[in-house]
Amino acid sequence: MADLPALFADRDILAARPPKHPVDPARPYAFLVEPECAASGKVEAVATVFLTNRECPFRCLMCDLWQNTTDRRVPAGMIPRQIDYALSRLPPAQQIKLYNSGNFFDRQAIPPEDHAAIANRVRDFSTVIVENHPQLCGDDCLRFRDRLHGRFEIAIGLETIHPDVLPRLNKQMTIADFERAARFLNDHDIATRAFILLRPPFMDEQEGLAWAVRSIEFAFAAGVGCCAVIPTRGGNGIMEQLRSAGHFAPPQLSSLEAVIEAGLAMQRGRVFADLWDLEKLFPCEKCGPARRERLHAMNLTQKILPRVNCECGAVA
Repeated sequence: MADLPALFADRDILAARPPKHPVDPARPYAFLVEPECAASGKVEAVATVFLTNRECPFRCLMCDLWQNTTDRRVPAGMIPRQIDYALSRLPPAQQIKLYNSGNFFDRQAIPPEDHAAIANRVRDFSTVIVENHPQLCGDDCLRFRDRLHGRFEIAIGLETIHPDVLPRLNKQMTIADFERAARFLNDHDIATRAFILLRPPFMDEQEGLAWAVRSIEFAFAAGVGCCAVIPTRGGNGIMEQLRSAGHFAPPQLSSLEAVIEAGLAMQRGRVFADLWDLEKLFPCEKCGPARRERLHAMNLTQKILPRVNCECGAVA
């Protein structure tokens, strides 16, 4: 690993940002339904509602989700209204993800006075999944769990367990914080999943691959039931600066394939490849789409499938 730069503060990350996108506090900024392998092993339809709310207070170095957030707390009643807007336009689904570009239990993002109305909106879903920071995993999670009829799951960004890189992501957490949160949630019948970054800043390709696998191992050991591997991307300003300085490069598609294979081989829980914008990682247009389809099929079956060969020399 090359010499690491000094830690980046919030002010450095904020100063590098492009403008936010315009958003409407009465509407989610996106919503969709897609298939996912459930904890039962069955493929189920999952509705994901990307809620519009106040920006996350944790200014993670690699995050670009702030681009679709507000600067102020949304008024009470807006989040249930957003959910109504999305569900009235989506096909039926068994599970729902309420992702809010930050932390569901940040009281300045999702007003607690809306929790009862939100729970009422999602009462017919078998599983409700939200995202949250380890520091905000406490009694509010338990109170919301008690309002639900089905299974409750919280996704937490572990990112990496690399001892030098994690502090430089400005995430305001340690691996001990993650482990403590995961065990607290599991002890109270709340399932957990982890977001794992593939090749975050300050790693070369082989380090990125190796530390992603180690991070999956750590997450499963902490009791997590599902790991989603996300290829680290640019687009937030500071990542472009890091790339120019030689401290960041997007991972190769072959590394994502290798990490997913290693995670599935552990047979300790579900492992998903995040396929969003995967086209940017295609080595060529001949094999890229087929390799994406292979990863998609592995996400659904949770099985390692035959690799894809290409005339370009790339091998999945």
